[in-house]
Amino acid sequence: MKLKDTFITYTASGEHTMVAAEGFSGVVRSNKTAAFIIEFLKNPTTPEQIVDAMAEKYDAPREIIEKDVADVLEKLRSIGAIEE
Repeated sequence: MKLKDTFITYTASGEHTMVAAEGFSGVVRSNKTAAFIIEFLKNPTTPEQIVDAMAEKYDAPREIIEKDVADVLEKLRSIGAIEE
């Protein structure tokens, strides 16, 4: 899976934002967890690879990380931001 090329991300004033060049009309503002996942999705990856990377970076129980990743991926799917 990968973030579709039609979604553009940027960070300004410490806030991570994503907009779509086509399709989805709106702006997605992300917390640090979602921003990490979105940035990771700029390259082909799997949910397991995202969880592994987050587990290395953050001191949190793996079950919590897995749930957070699943939740963010589901939201990104709902707006058509992910190529499967």
